[in-house]
Amino acid sequence: MLVVTLPDGSKREFDAPVRVLDVAQSIGSGLAKAALGGIVDGKMVDASFVIDKDSQLAIITDKSPEALEIVRHSTAHLLAYAVKELFPEAQVTIGPVIDNGFYYDFSFHRAFTPEDLVAIEKKMAELAKKDEPVVRTVMPRDEAVKFFKDQGENYKAEIIASIPQGEDVSLYAEGKFTDLCRGPHVPSTGKLKVFKLLSVAGAYWRGDSKNEMLQRIYGTAWLKKEDQDAHLHMLEEAEKRDHRRLGKFLDLFHFQPEAPGLIFWHPKVWSIWQEVEQYMRRVYQREGYQEVKAPQILDRG
Repeated sequence: MLVVTLPDGSKREFDAPVRVLDVAQSIGSGLAKAALGGIVDGKMVDASFVIDKDSQLAIITDKSPEALEIVRHSTAHLLAYAVKELFPEAQVTIGPVIDNGFYYDFSFHRAFTPEDLVAIEKKMAELAKKDEPVVRTVMPRDEAVKFFKDQGENYKAEIIASIPQGEDVSLYAEGKFTDLCRGPHVPSTGKLKVFKLLSVAGAYWRGDSKNEMLQRIYGTAWLKKEDQDAHLHMLEEAEKRDHRRLGKFLDLFHFQPEAPGLIFWHPKVWSIWQEVEQYMRRVYQREGYQEVKAPQILDRG
């Protein structure tokens, strides 16, 4: 007899190994429908995870603090799925969760445009509406390397090849798209309803400037539309106050690509700088300090 203990201390007994989703179903159909995953003995797992020994279990729903991480990571995979549908020649690399969202890096022969992002987001919505199951499989490392090489996904093959030989890796499939991932993920794409692609930027493969420049698409995902709307409004307000935008709009300063990190001050703000500098100099002199001048550039070594 297998015993599953729930957060309220109640116990459920089963005659055989049981999925997290089955435990939720035994409690109620509503809970099973809302289940996004579970926490088994302190570890986050998929709703399809099989419990084969006495365990502590908490069902993850949209009311759980862990829900957003699962939703955002799953949405990153949905993004990759959509990109592969629209641009089959693109190669997928990595797609982690970050603060308030996610990103995914792609190898592609050109930069993605704002119009591309609109099309990708539309495709994501279509794939989510299909409510395709997200299925986890485990594969030996060497077999997984071959699997991705055969698909032309050289970056994924490189990542897996760095895993110690003899270890198994987990893959997640939704529709025609399969990706490497530890998980957990939502049970199906239909759970992903609130998301927005935000921007695209360049990023070097493995963070090394000697490697290829990839295309990084940033996005955000939420459980409720009102939460996403509030977040997007906050981003809009922050954009209005962005120093780079204000510097250009108010003719205060600008940056040059030839001098990264250095500011070219315009007359308006330079006069303010001089006033502040003169005030500071008077304070230093009054307090008995002597002024020195240090170099702007130093040897990193």
